[in-house]
Amino acid sequence: MADLAFLWHMHQPDYRHPDSGEFLLPWVLLHTIKDYTDMAAHLERHPGIRCTVNFVPVLLDQIEDYAAQFENGQWRDPLLRVAATPDGAVPTAADRAWLLDVAFRCHAPTMLEPFAPYRRLRDLLTFVRGQDGHDLDYLSTAYYVDLAVWYLLAWSGESLRRGCRTIPQLMARGDNFSAAERQALLAELGEAVGGLIPRYRALAERGQIELSCTPANHPLAPLLLDFASAREALPECLLPAASGYPGGRTRVTEHLASARASHERRFGRPPEGLWPAEGALSAAFLEQIAAAGFQWTASSHGVLRHSAGDAARTTTPWLPPDGVSGDTLLFFRDERLSDLIGFEYAKWHGRDAARHFMGELEALRCRDPDCLIPVFLDGENAWEYYPYNAWYFFSDLYDALEQRPDIRTVTLAEAAAARRERSPRLPRLVAGSWVYGTLSTWIGHPDKNRAWDLLCELKLCADRALGSGRLDAAICAQVRRRLAVCESSDWFWWLGDNNPAESVATFDRLFRHNLRSLYHLLELPPPVALDHPLSSGGSAAESGGTMRRATET
Repeated sequence: MADLAFLWHMHQPDYRHPDSGEFLLPWVLLHTIKDYTDMAAHLERHPGIRCTVNFVPVLLDQIEDYAAQFENGQWRDPLLRVAATPDGAVPTAADRAWLLDVAFRCHAPTMLEPFAPYRRLRDLLTFVRGQDGHDLDYLSTAYYVDLAVWYLLAWSGESLRRGCRTIPQLMARGDNFSAAERQALLAELGEAVGGLIPRYRALAERGQIELSCTPANHPLAPLLLDFASAREALPECLLPAASGYPGGRTRVTEHLASARASHERRFGRPPEGLWPAEGALSAAFLEQIAAAGFQWTASSHGVLRHSAGDAARTTTPWLPPDGVSGDTLLFFRDERLSDLIGFEYAKWHGRDAARHFMGELEALRCRDPDCLIPVFLDGENAWEYYPYNAWYFFSDLYDALEQRPDIRTVTLAEAAAARRERSPRLPRLVAGSWVYGTLSTWIGHPDKNRAWDLLCELKLCADRALGSGRLDAAICAQVRRRLAVCESSDWFWWLGDNNPAESVATFDRLFRHNLRSLYHLLELPPPVALDHPLSSGGSAAESGGTMRRATET
């Protein structure tokens, strides 16, 4: 019998301003009410489907932050603040400007064009911006609150549209939403956000899913351990001026320990498996994963090819190479099948896509009746490109899988337990990620290397301050938390020439905010370099790669 192992990876970086706690971008909220809720609903409607769902702790922190905002009404996301504007009140100028900047960021063919009232709001803004003078001043409060509501409605998942009362009513109503209607909408969304983590815990407790984790703030661990690891797959990669990240091994250990503690606190048991940030592995990192107690980890076929040759197959897990301590089992994703779901099937009718995918599975099963089929991808960023947020694709696919006795869906922990004894051993592990099998997305470009140098300089300052005894225990804890945010891989992903200039500037600015905040915690003056953008530019269009990003379209 063939085993199909889905891994759905859920991640967003920390979008909160390091000092005010204000959410500068709304992607955690929007993916929660659209993608994380729908992915849970698909599994609840198909109890015969088993899979692994990976949550990064920094995402869970922010989901809980939003749940608290819905409970207490103290809004720190401008989108919610505008949506909650009482009748007769006026949103602040800052909130109005923020909303106009973000409220049409979505995949327009599936999320904007189908809704005439939302299109009218866009067309009105386009007209006003095309006039001379201060025409934006003529946009009324009703315009802004309707726009905030429609942005939330456009991002609401199919499970909410089908299972809630207020959301479909407001979509039918179209405009002129009253304060009472908006409060009812916020109540429904708050229930969805607050109930999300318990829903996934319930799915795990009944044995349908395995919940895995990623190091706490999504660091690119192989680079924290050794910049030169980037040259294992790409020998010509340019490295930062700094010789390496100071104390990287200790920092990786802390991210791993924090992730295990987060997982046990939220889900009631420690995780068995770890999806490394960006699927990035190295031999040194694999040893730390094993030492932390993880039974399995994973990457992509590109890493396997570099490590074991073009003929190496993803249809079995692999044991660590000789000389690498520990026995953590390695899975490598089938890139073709994963990318069909992530990039191609959105263009198809859902039923046709599901049938095609089942045909691909059948072909693999016929070649090897006992094969493992590892399909790993983001569980959040692809679905907006599908009609109806991929509702019909998942309905048809999960229905078909439940009816196939010869293709069994499994968690990765189940696959590891069943296949460990017959797994081959890797000849070596070449450091790389699920993007091209290299680490070049996070290092090598002058802007990325400059960011690493700034972070290395700050880490040395933090080490001296933490070792000096001049900071009290509470400040030391804040320093470590802020340092973990600064170590996120996401800042380095966005820098460079291959991403939209607007998105590059946003993440560049947020990264420098975090560095500056850490200098303040250390009671040190930030370097002047933090007053200037790191980015030298960006592309005019979103890059491809092998995964989608946080809807910076």
